Amino acid sequence: MIKAMFVVTEADAAAIRAAFERDGEFSAAVELRRRFQGIVDNAEARMWARTIAGWKPMPPAAPRSAPPAPDGAAPRA
Repeated sequence: MIKAMFVVTEADAAAIRAAFERDGEFSAAVELRRRFQGIVDNAEARMWARTIAGWKPMPPAAPRSAPPAPDGAAPRA
């Protein structure tokens, strides 16, 4: 049996979490299988749905500061 990987975006995770919170585990598994059609086993889909539903949303990224000037001096305004 070949195992495959799949990448869960924040949008995918949010939709699966919403389905789980709104209608329960089975709905989350259905949403997961709708988004990831390679997952065909219901038990596996329910396991992944429970796992993904337990994830917390990622915090917003901190703003990046400008890189220092090449000579180490402060950048000119």
